[in-house]
Amino acid sequence: MATTKGGWYLCELLRFFYSLFLPGLTVCGTLCVCLFIILWGIRLLLQRKKTSASASKNGKKQMVVAFFHPYCNAGGGGERVLWCALRALQKKYPEAVYVVYTGDVNVSGQQILEGAFRRFNIRLTHPVKFVFLRKRYLVEDSLYPHFTLLGQSLGSILLGWEALMQCVPDVYIDSMGYAFTLPLFKYLGGCRIGSYVHYPTISMDMLSVVKNQNVGFNNAAFITRNPFLSKVKLIYYYLFAFVYGLVGSCSDVVMVNSSWTLKHILSLWKVGNCTNIVYPPCDVQTFLDIPLRDKKTTPGHLLVSIGQFRPEKNHPLQIKAFAKLLNKKVAESLPSLKLVLIGGCRNQDDELRVNQLRRLSEDLGIQEDVEFKINIPFDELKNYLSEATIGLHTMWNEHFGIGVVECMAAGMVILAHNSGGPKLDIVVPHHGGRTGFLAESEDSYAETMAHILSMSEEKRLQIRSSARASVSRFSDQEFELAFLSSVENLFK
Repeated sequence: MATTKGGWYLCELLRFFYSLFLPGLTVCGTLCVCLFIILWGIRLLLQRKKTSASASKNGKKQMVVAFFHPYCNAGGGGERVLWCALRALQKKYPEAVYVVYTGDVNVSGQQILEGAFRRFNIRLTHPVKFVFLRKRYLVEDSLYPHFTLLGQSLGSILLGWEALMQCVPDVYIDSMGYAFTLPLFKYLGGCRIGSYVHYPTISMDMLSVVKNQNVGFNNAAFITRNPFLSKVKLIYYYLFAFVYGLVGSCSDVVMVNSSWTLKHILSLWKVGNCTNIVYPPCDVQTFLDIPLRDKKTTPGHLLVSIGQFRPEKNHPLQIKAFAKLLNKKVAESLPSLKLVLIGGCRNQDDELRVNQLRRLSEDLGIQEDVEFKINIPFDELKNYLSEATIGLHTMWNEHFGIGVVECMAAGMVILAHNSGGPKLDIVVPHHGGRTGFLAESEDSYAETMAHILSMSEEKRLQIRSSARASVSRFSDQEFELAFLSSVENLFK
């Protein structure tokens, strides 16, 4: 009796769900049609806005080329790519209108351009229009203590929407890695899409870190200790990687900055037919007037690090390794040593990070031997590079490493992390000659630094000569040629 009654209830339940199927399908279909109509209406509105914005004073249509770079006033390698790309395009397409979407609302456009000249020695030949975005805080990592990748990506969509509402370009180039803005500009803005990828938002290496339950700056210790949380995060990463691949595939042209980035973008975006390596521009020519001699204008040796004060740059590793080197100096009677960390601070988080590094130096008792130089002018940077013996780099899987190239061009002996772009593209043999050194741990960095300092002047000169000769392929001129060749289809 109970079985018969249970079967009856099951049949009634199935009949109830079946009765909802057609109405539910109708409602879903209606909502989809309404959404399509709304999106199509927005697209038509934006197209009219684009047409009116593209007309010049004499009524002739001008192409509008926009770069999405919310932190264009920062002093990192990504900003150098932006200004060199703009300079190259202005030379080839001087009739176009150039726009930069930026969140640097506390400075004027003229101040941004002056900053680019002061830091990178780059001056544009034609005017640039700056579109100032008020919602840049939506892509700040500090806003999302958990699910940071997802939060920043969704925030970038809203920031992109703000940009699109202010200016609808013909060509949209994301030069900072906000891939989730690409569908917005392609399907609603009707733009041709270009992407310059410095570093994939998510990579297979990040997936492996979570899968193997390794601690990292983006994988907290409490997650690695909990198998369940590790599995949940791994699922989250796989889903995010899938969506990241979808939005990235909206690009008509993809440029990546290194062999390491190429491998990951090809596996995620799967757009090999329109993807090219375009090495970032390094101002090697400016450093070639530094004589290739052993740096003896001051007693002892200077060790220099170049890189923005971001967590992934791993400045603590440099300080800890340097502390171990100083202990070796006491034991082995090495000359006096000083470590100078040069970089840019984008916001209060970066400034807080510098203060934490200063405290680390104090805790290790080496504060008198460590200096911090923040947002310094180009001439001062060049002066430090001309005096230094060793250039330090410690970021794991650095996408490229402009600072590494600049150190090599300036005649320093480079000691970089044994991964990513430095390992695959930069610190590689040149005509059979060594161009630098690679390390991974505190001990290996300290030992290699001691080895470099113990080498003869002649041996160091051989390494510096090979290194300088090898970096010509990363010059501004080579970048301009490769960049213009890659984006040519966007201007047809």
